[in-house]
Amino acid sequence: MLTRLLRTPLTWAAVVVLAAGAAVGLWWFQPWKVVTDTRVSERLSDVDAATPSAGPATTGDAGPVGPEVTATGPTLVSRGDFVTHEHDTSGTARIVRAADGRHRLELVGLATSNGPDLRVWLTDQPVRAGRAGWDVFDDGRWVELGRLKGNRGDQAYDIPAGTDLAGLTSVSIWCKRFAVSFGAAPLTPTG
Repeated sequence: MLTRLLRTPLTWAAVVVLAAGAAVGLWWFQPWKVVTDTRVSERLSDVDAATPSAGPATTGDAGPVGPEVTATGPTLVSRGDFVTHEHDTSGTARIVRAADGRHRLELVGLATSNGPDLRVWLTDQPVRAGRAGWDVFDDGRWVELGRLKGNRGDQAYDIPAGTDLAGLTSVSIWCKRFAVSFGAAPLTPTG
């Protein structure tokens, strides 16, 4: 009976369809990423939360007084700690302004799950803890900084010149394939 079944074209067509479906399912969900980590250890900026912001020194409404205060090194602009959404996530996100005026997002001590199609987004959405915050980050304005380099460690992402940071108040580790946040951090100004 089994030998006869293996000789029919319908059986082979079913085998091919099942194999193709399994291959697509493996590619789509990438289940091996649940048990694998990608570690990153990039050099981050040496910043101090007390570093003064660059700009003119002022006294009340009198206008600029004296020479312009210029930061000689990187300045911490904003920071926040990650909260868990779809997957356990911890670490700190911070925006740093270099002495030349360029900005970059730095993820310090990031720890989250690996997953398919993970991106780093700056967004205008508030960070909500728990299930309520999983899928809100694509509702408003967002800027994609690139693919997540690794799910563990320190990493930095250049923020494109001309990006208006005024309304971008959070960062999300966003799974683009399933439209869900693995974790997010509010970005609170430091100066």
